[in-house]
Amino acid sequence: MASGTIGRVYVLAPDRLARRYAHQVLLIDEFRRAGAEIVFLNHPIGGTAEDDLLLQIQGVIAEYERARILERSRRGRRHAARSGLLSAFTTAPYGYRYIPKDLVGGVARFELVPEEARIVRLIFAWVGLERVSLREVCRRLQQAGCPTRRGATHWYASTIRGMLLNTTYIGRAIYGHARYVAAPPKLRPIRGHPQPCRRPSARVVVPREEWIEVQVAALVDPAVFEAVQTQLAENHRRKRESRKGPRWLLQGLTVCRRCGYAYYGKMAPRSNWAKSKDVLCYYRCIGTDGYRFDGHTVCDNPPVRGDYLEQAVWQRVRAVLEEPGRIVTEYRRRLVETQAGPDQHDVVQLDQQIASLQRGIGRLIDSYAEGVIERAEFEPRITGLKARLSRLQEQRQSAAEAAEGERELTLIIGRLDDFAAKVYQGLDELDWTGKRDIIRTLVRRIEIDGTHVEVVFRVPPPAPENPDQLHDPSSISETWQDCTVESRKDTRLARPPPASVQGLRGAA
Repeated sequence: MASGTIGRVYVLAPDRLARRYAHQVLLIDEFRRAGAEIVFLNHPIGGTAEDDLLLQIQGVIAEYERARILERSRRGRRHAARSGLLSAFTTAPYGYRYIPKDLVGGVARFELVPEEARIVRLIFAWVGLERVSLREVCRRLQQAGCPTRRGATHWYASTIRGMLLNTTYIGRAIYGHARYVAAPPKLRPIRGHPQPCRRPSARVVVPREEWIEVQVAALVDPAVFEAVQTQLAENHRRKRESRKGPRWLLQGLTVCRRCGYAYYGKMAPRSNWAKSKDVLCYYRCIGTDGYRFDGHTVCDNPPVRGDYLEQAVWQRVRAVLEEPGRIVTEYRRRLVETQAGPDQHDVVQLDQQIASLQRGIGRLIDSYAEGVIERAEFEPRITGLKARLSRLQEQRQSAAEAAEGERELTLIIGRLDDFAAKVYQGLDELDWTGKRDIIRTLVRRIEIDGTHVEVVFRVPPPAPENPDQLHDPSSISETWQDCTVESRKDTRLARPPPASVQGLRGAA
């Protein structure tokens, strides 16, 4: 559409273009600015004020009808669940098959799947009677060749836990036990998905008194189910008791540079010759866990000692905070770059040029519609005008962003010294939570490649005072490359900071 290759768009009705009125207005405006005509088949919409009013009314009604459809659907499903009908559900858990009401005379039901039901009973018996762990259950299922519902041979502990908590297996299917809300932004992009989700959502458990139970055929004895719940609660309690305070300061920021997967925290006991009986904390790449990828690892990046990595990162973050002049210099450099670009006056001129070009496109379309010019003359001229309009619109957007960036940087510089002074005074008194918040504010991500760790800052870290330090193996070497978007700082942890790093490559 933006390239000018589409001249006309046919839509059955305005509510088929978008259910929200704001989205309709935005799309129609973009179509018209691109020189494309939009035609509604249910009722022709012209360019008069009356036609625009009719389009607006239809858009508002479509948005209202969408909300009503969703509300009626929710009410209908809740009424069906309260009436004991399984038509409120759209799928069945592992061990059952959902039969819709259209196939069984108007009443939906769950049908047992014999082979899957046998596997479900085995899982409950292993955990409730033999008291095995969830990962041991996964290993046994994989060794026995038991497929998942999708036909895979690899089972996940989270899947097993969800099955063990599901009361459907004792004859009580729960409707409305969870709802979805807007999710908070993530610390870093997901691997393979650099752009954030357009509609991020998070699952929230609904209070138990709002649950609706529907009776189904049971697969597991209630006594075995209760034994499983007791075992899961005991495992959870033991895991909590084994923790000695917070451990993972860099959680959510560490990324493997070789495979792109995230790092996770893992604890391992010290070797027998060590005097201390405490455990060591490591950051381990997900790609090195073969059980996650059908027994084959996808990465050979070694784990990293958590205490060494966290100390090195905190030293670099503290160095940035202790030298606010470095941050002010960077912001002033960015301010100079924005001032060198287009100003607000250029934005006004670009708006005038865009408006003039749009009027020219409109006159050209009218001339073609009235038969003044032929198609062979019209097509190259309209394509050139649309391409020029697209370039002007890009320049206008860049100019507006530059002007906004200049305004924000001016405000930041005015308050940066006060912020740095307040932060510097409390660095020695920060607890674990305070350090984590500071790190997440200044650090974009931490890329790990063997013993080479690269900390990507949102602002540049200070350069080393001694240039020879970059080649001194007894210290943390560092290099710095300026970047207007994100700042990078390379740290080679050849030894534990600030002296040696023997345990950095240790296996968990």
